[in-house]
This record gives sequence, C-alpha cells and structure tokens, in this order.
Amino acid sequence: MAAGASRVFISHLSGIPVFDPVGDQVGRVRDAVALLPSRYSPERDEGLPRVLGLVVEVVSRRRVFLPMTRVTGVESGQVITTGVLNMRRFEQRPNEHLVFGELLDRRVTLRETGEGATVLDVGMRQLPARRDWQIEKLFVRKGRGRGALRRRGGETLTVEWTAVRGLGVEEEAQGTANLLAAFERLRPADLASVLHHLSAKRRTEVAAALHDERLADVLEELPEDDQVEIIGKLRDERAVDVLEAMDPDDAADLLSELPEEEKERFLELMEPEDAAPLRRLLSYEERTAGGLMTTEPIVLRPGASVAEALARVRHEDLPAPLAAQVYVCRLPDETPTGRYLGLVHFQRLLREPPFTLVGGIIDRDLRPLSPDTPLVPLAGYMATYNIVAAPVVDEAGHLLGAVTVDDVLDHLLPEGWRESATSGGIAGFAEPEGAHG
Repeated sequence: MAAGASRVFISHLSGIPVFDPVGDQVGRVRDAVALLPSRYSPERDEGLPRVLGLVVEVVSRRRVFLPMTRVTGVESGQVITTGVLNMRRFEQRPNEHLVFGELLDRRVTLRETGEGATVLDVGMRQLPARRDWQIEKLFVRKGRGRGALRRRGGETLTVEWTAVRGLGVEEEAQGTANLLAAFERLRPADLASVLHHLSAKRRTEVAAALHDERLADVLEELPEDDQVEIIGKLRDERAVDVLEAMDPDDAADLLSELPEEEKERFLELMEPEDAAPLRRLLSYEERTAGGLMTTEPIVLRPGASVAEALARVRHEDLPAPLAAQVYVCRLPDETPTGRYLGLVHFQRLLREPPFTLVGGIIDRDLRPLSPDTPLVPLAGYMATYNIVAAPVVDEAGHLLGAVTVDDVLDHLLPEGWRESATSGGIAGFAEPEGAHG
C-alpha cells in the first residue's frame, strides 16, 4: 500500500498497527465493518457496500470501533487516524458484516457464467474528495466447494462486487482458509479473541479447521463456555487428540467443566499414558497446588549436564514459567518421579560451564509444596520467594508436578475474567453504554 493509496485489499490490513496523529501506536486492526446494500443503482453510483470502519484492538485487548471517516491514511503497512480513539467497546449491529469473519471464504456465484467461486479477498476504495470507503472489488477463485479450495485449484480473478451474487445470504457451511491465512501470525491469545467475537457457527467452523496443536493452544486462552462449546462440537476422536495436545492442567480444567459421562468417555478414549496424569489432576481440589499444577515440568537426573538442561529449557514450545527452572530427581524422571532433590534456576544455568552437572548446583533451600496447599498460601509462597513456578511433592518426596504463576493468576482473578479479556474489558477505561457510532 503506497502512500495516499485509494484502493486497498482488506486482507492487507490484518494486524497492522494503528497510529494517532502524533505517531503513538494505539492498537492493531482486527477486522473491518461493512454495510451490505439491498440493491445497486449504477446510474447513481449508489448501492455498493460501505466500509463503515475498522475494529481495532487496543493495548488492553479492548476492541473498539474506528470510523473510516477518522482514517487519514492507509499506507506503508499502517493506519493513521485523526484525534483519539473512542474507547467504547465495539458491538456489532444486526445489519453489519465483519469482512474477515463473515465475507472471506464465502462461496458465491458469478452472474455472467453461473460458475461457483470462493471469496479470497475484498477490495475497497476511497471515494474522491471524501473520507468514505466503498467495497468495489472481490478477488475470487473459481470452483465450488471447500475441497476445491483445499487443493488450491481453479482460476483466480478480480471481479466487480456487482459481478457476483450470494454474499447477502448466510451459508450453511462456509470455508475458513482465507480467514485463517489473514490471522496466521496471531499469538494464541489473540486468535482466541478473534474466535470469541465470531458467531457460534463461524467459531465452530474455524475451530474445526485449525490443526490440533494450534487449536489446543487457542482453547487454553478461551473462556470456559467457549472451550466447552468448541470441544462439544468436535468428533470424539478429534476432541481427544486436541485434549492430548493441551497442557495437562488446562486439559484437566476443561474436562472438569464437562458432564461426568462425557468427561469419562474422553478419558477412556485417550491413550493410557495421557489419561493417567489427567485423572491424577482431577483427583485434587481445584484451588490447591495439586489441582493447579502441570505434570510436565522439566525433570533431570543429577548426572545431567548444564548443557543438557539448557537444551531442554530452550525448547520453543515450553511456556516461559516452566523454562525458569529445572527439577532434579532420582529415577524415574516422569512424574511422579523418584526422590525429589531440588531445583536449579535458569540464571544459575547461564552462569555455569556447560559440562557442570546439575546435581552439584541444586538449590535445596526452597521447600517444595504439598498438593493440598490452598490457593492463597500458594500465591503468598510465590510472592515471598519471587518465583514464577514452584515444585509440588507428595509425602514420600516424589515430584508430582509444578505450579506456574499464570495458573495461580487464572484462579485469583475475578470469575469470568477471560470473557472480559477477550471482550477487551480489562482496561483502565470506564465503559460507557451504547454501541459504536
């Protein structure tokens, strides 16, 4: 998008920063809001869809509405706005359509030939001498059905909005490839926010299209109601694969929200080695160290080297709190382990030569927690010792798992905080009543 560009394909806006007039970033674009016409009058140049504005996610994860009349520039991968953003939370009105959420992947019919096509992108232009924007172009791929889309076959072409029909009718089954492509670089928490704001039907379609590991990461960031809804719409075999890909503590939390019969069915379908730690976690009270811990901390034998420890810590899929320290135990080194000897902090690992054995640099002063430690003393323990993860050990001295600070915060925050976060409600702003203007 060059400076002063008057035509933009909307997928190029996904995730780009929004700046105020003095150059401060105020958020990122998450969607565009369009008003579809009931009829088109080419003689009067009326009836093309209007782009009313952009949905912008600000730093607090609140989603707000930025009218296109307040946009002064769309250039060089950024949006420039005039004045300050209205921090009133965005609420979609019944006659409005989200371009990313509802129009991408929509199947349409080309009026001239009657051929089916899939919408890959949507082009808008700024009207001369005005700040209004209209949708005038569609980038489509010929060929009907999601199978054609997956094979990426069929001719692609850019057509006028008026050259297709079917965009005003809700589809029974809509594709997801281009919506996911628009958001492929989002972190799981941000993609969870996108899913939370979709309709239930669209949310199910997108969740079904995500691969198991990606969906597992996103589920961990969603409110409980959304988690239960999505897992309940998956085939049992797929649901089990996703649960097995989740962190054990998060999977156990989700299972605890399901009806007893459904929970037991999923556990029976799991591989025994995956079901066993979940059953163990479900046996503890929810707001205790045992109920909050993960059963997959980094466990090393005392004869392991610092180089080995750093290699384990370096794993890209390891959450930051679990990478903060390693736990040294006798065999077996799967939880519940052999005798727990102590832990080694990440900073200590960085200060030691690579060949040093972890058994010789153990911190033995930090006492482990018992699995029945209540939430508030647990939080106090972590605050007292300035740690982000803590070992949980049974009466026989076996390491059962580790509690991380994110799970402690999850249960200390007010009930329903994830709904507030995904709706942008955690912010330093009062939320006025009413919808966007």
